[in-house]
Amino acid sequence: MNEFLFSTTWCLPLYGLVGALLTLPWATGLIKRTGPRPAAYLNLLTTGLAFFHSVFVFKEIWNREPETIVLNWFTAADLNISFALDISSVSFGATVLVAGLSLLAQIYALGYLEKDWATARFFALMGFFEAALSALAISDSLLLSYMVLEVLTLSTYLLVGFWYAQPLVVTAARDAFFTKRVGDLLLLMGVVAIGTMAGSWDFSDLYKWAQTAQLNPLTSTLLGLALIAGPAGKCAQFPLHLWLDEAMEGPNPASVLRNSLVVAGGAYVLYKLEPILALSPIALNALLIIGTMTAIGASLVSIAQIDIKRTLSHSTSAYMGLVFVAAGMEQGAVALLLLFTHAIAKALLFMSAGSVIYTTQTQDITEMGGLWSRMPATTTAFIVGAAGMVTLLPLGSFWAMLSWADGFYVTSPWVIGILIIVNGLTALNLTRVFRLAFWGEPQQKTRRTPEVHWPMALPMVSLTVVTLLVPMMLQQWYLLPTWESINWYVLTALVSSSLIGVIIGSTIYLHKAWSRSTVLSWRFIQDLLGYDFYIDRIYRVTIVSAVGLLSKISAWSDRYLVDGLVNLVGFAAIFSGQGLKYSISGRSQGYLLTIVFGVSLIGLFISWSLGLLNNLPF
Repeated sequence: MNEFLFSTTWCLPLYGLVGALLTLPWATGLIKRTGPRPAAYLNLLTTGLAFFHSVFVFKEIWNREPETIVLNWFTAADLNISFALDISSVSFGATVLVAGLSLLAQIYALGYLEKDWATARFFALMGFFEAALSALAISDSLLLSYMVLEVLTLSTYLLVGFWYAQPLVVTAARDAFFTKRVGDLLLLMGVVAIGTMAGSWDFSDLYKWAQTAQLNPLTSTLLGLALIAGPAGKCAQFPLHLWLDEAMEGPNPASVLRNSLVVAGGAYVLYKLEPILALSPIALNALLIIGTMTAIGASLVSIAQIDIKRTLSHSTSAYMGLVFVAAGMEQGAVALLLLFTHAIAKALLFMSAGSVIYTTQTQDITEMGGLWSRMPATTTAFIVGAAGMVTLLPLGSFWAMLSWADGFYVTSPWVIGILIIVNGLTALNLTRVFRLAFWGEPQQKTRRTPEVHWPMALPMVSLTVVTLLVPMMLQQWYLLPTWESINWYVLTALVSSSLIGVIIGSTIYLHKAWSRSTVLSWRFIQDLLGYDFYIDRIYRVTIVSAVGLLSKISAWSDRYLVDGLVNLVGFAAIFSGQGLKYSISGRSQGYLLTIVFGVSLIGLFISWSLGLLNNLPF
């Protein structure tokens, strides 16, 4: 039995896909009498099986060497396209995280969408989501990873646009899809280019090729930037970061996975590409620049938001920026540790935020207040999730950031500065949200708000316990440093930034109406951060306007030049035909004379063009 489960690890992505297929009769309306609940239960069953299967393999993999399973897909002549699957502790740790969070998010969705008429369709899309994430986790092929990222792009579009009757939702889904497509298109160019140069898409072969590859600087730079573009779009990094903010229009259970796992999927591919990106110093510097700008910029923007989901989504972009910085410094282990701790804490924060939205029917934190006494489980979940996001002992993100900063205390002290800024702003932002939503006096929408019912409370409380147990997991996996090796200056700086952020967030004046300041300079800063540095308007004035102008020029040339020339030829044929029909006499000698005359003209033209008439005496 054990050997059978281990040998069938390649089918882990099929659990989610089978669950999605089983829900189709309810999602398409073929079965109506039972309601959509059976579809949800079937999807939960397959996700539970995937979780237990992945947990078993994860336990067994510690006693085995990593393996690679190759699935041949297409072979013709010299072309052989195969998909390699990675069976290792890292890949199956990722599958356990994917299956576990998917299971909790789906149980949570049972309560969150209990009155929604399209629950079956939602669970079908969630199964599709889970299958793509599981395939990405065990993929050891760049081509397969690219294909799975495309599936994630489609899944994001469908889940963001779940409530498609709302115009704003349709716009958000469209923008999210097209923004990701920009990065995916550049990534496809990189995938095709590296497949041509290396002759393989398997990561193991690419690593061997990268050790001996002799590329000119321009080629390596263009290749590295193309490979970065895809993860930058998936991780909502500048300048492809706007989609995650708009994606918050979708159902909250999908936002739980999107902000914890989907963005991490792009970073996971970036981690796999690290030895290849090392061929180009410019590509590594681009990672540092993109990550730093996004980390600091998104942290600043988050503190000016009043939508509870958007303030958390900008924080997601900021932490993915830190992952990009880690990848740019070739610190893959730190990036994975940060992804793990962030995924669990951020999923818990979004579950807590979803519970607040479910009971108050609003996402505006200025309309909330006093929820701590009415929603104790939700309040506890938010506090634990917020503590797990920043460097507060002894939770997970503290150890992730400490292990990172400790290694660059001497060589790259500016990294510690970035961590301190992002960590402090995150602590300030989460404290601000807690004060407005959970503390203070109740308002009209929060005076009669009860705690959420058990389908939402159970996964939220379970994830709260898991977040508290993350340090024990890290210790079990030998990822915690010893107390003797800790740099106490770095530890003090990180903890102090959290405490300063909490103190400032606890003491600054927060007006419930969130009125704009009468001081022009302060109002300018409020608007600058609240509107995300006006990036969308800058895009509208520059890129969107340029594309619109080019499309108008193309439409004009197509209508008046291309179509005009074709119509001219058509009109000439019509008029000539109309004119010749009056010369029809019915006499064969006349037709013969016309043919001879035409052939003679053609012969003279050919002779003149070939120069045969130049030697004539006249």
